[in-house]
Amino acid sequence: EQMRSDFIANASHELRTPISVLLGCIQTLRGSARDDPEAQAEFFGLMQTQAERMSRLVDDLLSLSRIELNEHTLPSEQVDVPHIVRQVVEALAFNAQARGIRIETDFPGELPTIPGDPDELSQVFQNLIDNAVKYGAEDSIVRITARVARDDIPPSLPGESACLAIAIRDHGEGIPPEHLPRLTERFYRVDTARSRELGGTGLGLAIVKHVVNRHRGALTIDSEPGEGSIFTVFLPAAGVKSEPAAA
Repeated sequence: EQMRSDFIANASHELRTPISVLLGCIQTLRGSARDDPEAQAEFFGLMQTQAERMSRLVDDLLSLSRIELNEHTLPSEQVDVPHIVRQVVEALAFNAQARGIRIETDFPGELPTIPGDPDELSQVFQNLIDNAVKYGAEDSIVRITARVARDDIPPSLPGESACLAIAIRDHGEGIPPEHLPRLTERFYRVDTARSRELGGTGLGLAIVKHVVNRHRGALTIDSEPGEGSIFTVFLPAAGVKSEPAAA
């Protein structure tokens, strides 16, 4: 009940600011700026920015609600995750180029498909790679690797013998260790002002967490200030044979 109350309070707070800005702009446009074309252009631009912010927030709230509704139902479709990642990289190429960032992928030729929801997994990697581009240093590299993990599966997946592991590494400022345990909480931000400036809603990593949970996987975050961050998604790879024991 406390979590529900906090969530409503946070969502209301996130919406209150753009609504207040929009109302202020409307009042000004109907008053002192009524006959001022330059002021009108400035306020219309501000209104568009705040309306887009509200739209992103509502979209993320609806996504989170839909994902939570299906979280206890395991997807059954077989998905080629590297193919999804490549599509996301292609979609984000323009944003990366604008910051001088090169996105590199390193995928072995043969990787297993996994049971999954392609749209939800696309959203996971969209959020993670977009964050890497936004928070990575300009003129740096975002590196994405894929592999079959066996010996380093997270403890939260004790029954899995093999997972498909997708790691996204950036070369940004890194994240102080005290923030790492809370990164996937709804509306939690390390730098609130910067997150909002970059268009973040505070829900991206919460959506990632819930989608990964639905796929019975795990998300790990490794980061050091000044060294960048690595976000790794582990997804159970059913049917992958264990490697034979050494003679």
